[in-house]
Amino acid sequence: MSRYTGPSWKVSRRLGISLTGSGKELARRPYIPGQHGPNNRSKLSEYGLQLAEKQKLRHTYGLNERQFRNLFVQAAKIKEGTLGFNFMVLLERRLDNVVYRLGLATTRRQARQFVNHGHILVDGKRVDIPSYRVEVGQVISVREKSQNVPAIKEAVEAILGRAAFVTFDAEKLEGTLTRLPERDEINPEINEALIVEYYNKQM
Repeated sequence: MSRYTGPSWKVSRRLGISLTGSGKELARRPYIPGQHGPNNRSKLSEYGLQLAEKQKLRHTYGLNERQFRNLFVQAAKIKEGTLGFNFMVLLERRLDNVVYRLGLATTRRQARQFVNHGHILVDGKRVDIPSYRVEVGQVISVREKSQNVPAIKEAVEAILGRAAFVTFDAEKLEGTLTRLPERDEINPEINEALIVEYYNKQM
């Protein structure tokens, strides 16, 4: 299954969550797309709730189903902590997500594009793999030739605040994942227990 590249606002309305983090998608039309959207009163089954929660998290980070499932399997092999939380931490450690958290991009989709195009360095070396797993203490920066890219400069100037688990130097355009995030610092609107239940039934 390929990664979804269609309109993100429709998906946001379908799932009832802002995938960009701005909330603009739901501000004017906080209901599902379609002519029956405003009056939709259907209730989801237990499976439907689990599937919807999985889709929320998957679309938030922009992964296809195979990538998402493989990461869940990797999280299941971690002995310490809970499976759901470990899974979300692995998602947060993806390079494209860390670039987004640092404020070098306004959305995760844009961050993925910056990584793919070779604008991002990890400890001084170019990494163009969005799924690269960032370790605590690694320095993420913008390569010198890319520091005047308008979209990067606009993103840095537009950001109002950053996550507590990263630090950033706006002059050098570099930052660091200083520690792993706590549960209340990532996606509080997601119930990861439902996702664990979903995959436990699938495996």
